[in-house]
Amino acid sequence: MTRLTDADYARAEQMLAPYRARRVPAAGVLPEWLPGGDRFWYRVGPRFVLVDPAAGTRRDAFDHDRLAAALSRESGRAVDAGDLPITSVEFGAELYGDGGAEQSANSRTGAVRFTAFDARWEWSDRTGTCRRVDGDEPAGPGEVASPDGAWVAFRRGGDIQVRSRDGKQEVALTDDAGPDTGYGGAIAPLTSRALMRAVGFDAPPLLAWSPDSTRILVHRADERDVAEQVLVESAPPGGGRPVEHRYRYPMPGDEGQATMEWTVLDVAARTAVRQQDGPSTVVSPAALEYRWWTGRNGDAVHFLRQSRDGHTLELRRLDPATGATATLISETGKTRVDPAPQYGEPPMVRVLDSGEVLWWSQRDGWGHLYLYDAHGGTATQVTSGRWLVRRLLWVDQDRRQAWFLASGLVAADPYLRQICRIGLDGTGFTRLTDDDLDHNAVSPPEGGYIVDRASTVAAPPCASVLDGDGRVLVELERPGTGELERLGWTPPERFRTLAADGTTPIYGLLWRPHGFDPGRRYPVIDHVYPGPQVARTAASFDNTGTGEPEALAALGFAVVAVDGRGTPGRGKAFHDHSYGALGDAGSLADHVAAIRELGHRHPWLDTGRVGITGHSGGGFATARALLAHPEFYKVGVAVAGNHDNGVYHTLWAEQYHGDISDEGRRAISNPALAGNLEGKLLLVHGELDDNVHPYQTLRLVDALVAADKDVDMLLVPGAEHALLGRMHHVTRRAWDYFVRHLHATEPPGYRLAPLPPFPPHMAS
Repeated sequence: MTRLTDADYARAEQMLAPYRARRVPAAGVLPEWLPGGDRFWYRVGPRFVLVDPAAGTRRDAFDHDRLAAALSRESGRAVDAGDLPITSVEFGAELYGDGGAEQSANSRTGAVRFTAFDARWEWSDRTGTCRRVDGDEPAGPGEVASPDGAWVAFRRGGDIQVRSRDGKQEVALTDDAGPDTGYGGAIAPLTSRALMRAVGFDAPPLLAWSPDSTRILVHRADERDVAEQVLVESAPPGGGRPVEHRYRYPMPGDEGQATMEWTVLDVAARTAVRQQDGPSTVVSPAALEYRWWTGRNGDAVHFLRQSRDGHTLELRRLDPATGATATLISETGKTRVDPAPQYGEPPMVRVLDSGEVLWWSQRDGWGHLYLYDAHGGTATQVTSGRWLVRRLLWVDQDRRQAWFLASGLVAADPYLRQICRIGLDGTGFTRLTDDDLDHNAVSPPEGGYIVDRASTVAAPPCASVLDGDGRVLVELERPGTGELERLGWTPPERFRTLAADGTTPIYGLLWRPHGFDPGRRYPVIDHVYPGPQVARTAASFDNTGTGEPEALAALGFAVVAVDGRGTPGRGKAFHDHSYGALGDAGSLADHVAAIRELGHRHPWLDTGRVGITGHSGGGFATARALLAHPEFYKVGVAVAGNHDNGVYHTLWAEQYHGDISDEGRRAISNPALAGNLEGKLLLVHGELDDNVHPYQTLRLVDALVAADKDVDMLLVPGAEHALLGRMHHVTRRAWDYFVRHLHATEPPGYRLAPLPPFPPHMAS
């Protein structure tokens, strides 16, 4: 029996993502490219840093102390240089030389402009002056600025409007939006409307400005044929009667689905050009962003279109002047055909000035680049081998070369990403990195160099700028883990074992409990997310996102995370193991096999006390584990689980499972297995979850009640899918549940504070 104290819970709390990130602030270098793409700035902790790769320099972007003092004087508010309260930062020509016409109009006159204390300010590092600026309103949270900075686009009532940065003009570019129709919005099931209401602003419209800032490419969505869904808010903030929230929600097999068509809006002419071949069905919301302008000024538009079953992917060209479309490339497979290894990643498609197309495909069983001729008829394979191209960094059309990230080149770990280069004719393949580090690299839109963030599970990302030959131009950050270690943190162990078939290697992570004693026996918690659209584990430092495995380790649990068969990143056959088998939840049998093998390796792992937890798809997998493997999993906490995929969003059952017959739906339904429950199960859901309905959990509860099985449930009033503002309570309840049922002791009664926001500049 392990008795925990408030101090144990307090240490665990500090392992959660927002707190953990603050203890390694230099781990999150996110470059913000300056116009021209040859320089960039980033934020590390409270400091703003400016980088000039060509000059090999890295320096403070401005004098933080002088700016704080000047802003204090002008605003009448105390400002700390170590915690500057500034947002919407823009750098001007004075700071880094004569930007000329390349710089946005509002930033040419000053070194840096920013928002603070509900006002706009301009600071000159050269003169040391700080002044308030009127008539300069940058893009806000629900807006998208044009490349030249002169215009800002936003949605109002489903229509697209633009306003000038000086506030003198505001123009409606469309006026025909209506109930369940409109421009630039995400399809209802994944819009997180309840979350947007909670944070108090709308999501920015999904649109793309032309390079010359004269036109906007945007989709027009029509959801009128989609069946309605109703959520009930039982305790509205203002009191009174419960409030209903209605919206459109498609399900597998429904005839009515959302449709969309592309529209080009001309800002000056106030005209709209629609694609001529009419709307197409939208099942995957990612399709709304699979579009881009091509040519220096936007001579054409290219977009990807995927069939409803996901088996066909097309590259299409749209003439922005007429709306005429043409199909350039069409690829069909027996399962889903993707434009990138993981769902939601930028599609690996480049349309060259010559009309040739660089195209990513898994047609040979892996994930490689192919070069199509200008007519889209003949394809030459550019890369090949038993490995994957993971991200296309840039293409140098003059040198006829491409730079990219690849995984599968390091024998010890197929998930490690390496930086590579190759000629477009398939010759000259070169590994610019050849080590055991994971390289999460990015490049500016125009290419030319690489911001490399290289890490391991134990070492935070060391960031540097490389040239096209892999030479280091300037080092940026080399963070350490001292502050985490002082709290008892130790890095996870990256392990390899065999899947349940006894032959396929699989990989995962194992976190040892804080204060580890090899003479003790520790219960195990499987921290699960089954995909099938993304991988769960990574070979990098930021391998959990939430920080929850580290927190559970601080509470005396051994924690594992496993990528079983059916998850992406290991080739087509490995991923397709989940097709038609969505109910296996990322091959839970592989998780069982992995944990049992780890128990043989490490006698301190008590594989007779195994718990499991996860959110969303991880919530489904958690309940599935207790129902499909009741002899192994004893305790589960399932948060926001999509427990009945036959009545969840169309995408998952139709594109990732494929079988929506009665038998196929039953195979992906947790309620169908309710009679198998033997362990302790806590189900958690937000009542306003408009992605995974709370009815998903209630259906499982209904089946468990019908089977006369005991189950615990926490339905959180007013909460949406992310449980914003309530997650600290949910997290504490999950910890308490595992402490009671795996440690067999009462929790100490500690209460977590509401989680602080996770600063974007601290994400890696």
